[in-house]
Amino acid sequence: MFPRVGYLCNACTDEEKQSMPEPSSLPTVRRRRLGTELRRLRERADLSVTEAAALLGVPQSRISNIEAGRYGVSGDRVRALAGHYDCTDGELVDALAAMPGDRRRGWWEEYRDILSPRMLDLTELEHHATRIRVAQIINIPGLLQTAAHARALFDQTVPQLKPHEIEHRVSHRVKRQAVLHRDQPSPYTAIIHEAALRMRFGDRTTNRDQLGHLIDMGDLDHVTLAVVPFESGPFHTSGQGVDYLHGPVRQLDTVQIDTDHGGELIDSPAQLERYRLVLDRMERAALAPAKSRDFIAQLIKDV
Repeated sequence: MFPRVGYLCNACTDEEKQSMPEPSSLPTVRRRRLGTELRRLRERADLSVTEAAALLGVPQSRISNIEAGRYGVSGDRVRALAGHYDCTDGELVDALAAMPGDRRRGWWEEYRDILSPRMLDLTELEHHATRIRVAQIINIPGLLQTAAHARALFDQTVPQLKPHEIEHRVSHRVKRQAVLHRDQPSPYTAIIHEAALRMRFGDRTTNRDQLGHLIDMGDLDHVTLAVVPFESGPFHTSGQGVDYLHGPVRQLDTVQIDTDHGGELIDSPAQLERYRLVLDRMERAALAPAKSRDFIAQLIKDV
C-alpha cells in the first residue's frame, strides 16, 4: 500500500504539493527516469534511503516513492537532493531540476487505455528529445512511415489486430510524426538498410508512395537520411531497430530497441555507449545523404 497523499503533503512545500500526483496515476517515463537518476546519485554517494531521508528531513517513504517515480518532486527539491548527494555536475543537476517542468498531460495520454505503455513511453521521449537517431534493418522508421504503409504493417501483427485496433495504432503513429514538423524541431537522423527499403507492405502504390515520402522527408533541413546498401557488407548489429533519444545532457540519453514483445528502454551508461558505437558504425557504412536520395529514387523506378 502507498502512503496516503495527505500524509505526504503535510511535510511538503506548496510548490511540491502542486507536483504530487494522485497515487492511482501512472508515472510518466520522464518521472521514472528522474527517480532512477536520483537513485544513482544517492548510491554513488554511498547513502541508504534512510540516510538520504534523514538528511532531507522527510519520511523514508518519500525518497522511495520519488525514486520509483510514483510521486512528483519539485526542481528545488531535486537540487536539494543533488546537493546532499555531493553531485558537482552542474549541467546534470540543471537538467534533472528541469525535468518536473510542465505537468500538462501530453496528447499521447488519450491512448493510455488503448495502446501499450511502451509505445507511449517512446512517444514521450521523442517529444522531449534534443536529437533523435534511429537505425532500422527491416522496417521503415515509424516517424517516416506513411499512413498506408503503417496500416499494412500493423495488418501483419501477430496476433492479428482487429480493424479498429489497427486504426488506433495508425492514428497514433501519424500524430507522433508531428515532432518532425513543429517549430524548431530537433535534428533527426535515420539510418535505413536497403533490406527495409525493399520490404514490401501493401500494394505497389503504397510502396512507391512510401519511398517517395522518404525522399520528401530527407529534403527537410533537420532530417538526415542515410541508406546502408547491401554492398556495404556485414557489420555488427543484432538486426533490431534502434531509437537513440538524446537528452539535454548525455547522462539522460535513452535507447529503445525493438523486440518481438515490444520496445525495450535502456539507459545504463555502458549500454548507451555501446549503442552510440553501433549507430556510428552503421552511419559510416551508409551512403551520403545525396547518394541515399538517388538510391531511393532508383528503387522507386524499380517498383
